[in-house]
Amino acid sequence: MNTPIAIAGVIVLLAFFAHTFIGNKEALSTRPKPPRFGEGETVKEIERNWVQCMCAFQLVTVDLLALSALLFALATPDLLPARREITLIAAGFFALWGGVWVVQLLVLRRQLKDYLLLGQWAFWFVCAGLLMFGAKSL
Repeated sequence: MNTPIAIAGVIVLLAFFAHTFIGNKEALSTRPKPPRFGEGETVKEIERNWVQCMCAFQLVTVDLLALSALLFALATPDLLPARREITLIAAGFFALWGGVWVVQLLVLRRQLKDYLLLGQWAFWFVCAGLLMFGAKSL
């Protein structure tokens, strides 16, 4: 068993559970008030956009579960071919997500405290580092 990759798998699995229970509750709290009879199309459009955001949020939940399963498979010897290459691709994927998260915070001109409060970028970079470290021993 490749320990750094397994640790990344555990971290991603914990993120899946946090995303499913805590994140979902937080995301649901942003629901706009339902449109009243006779209100304009703008209110209905806001509601529709919110539903789209919630659906995209749930796609990330599925991604986290799939990524965790992939990492556990990569940590297990002789389960997958080309483990080193797949691990390096996954590390690049995680680093890309971390970079995109930071870029979004920069583009949205968030305050410094938001970089800490919305620190999912650190999660992605830590996992990328663990995968890079784990790939060295494959």
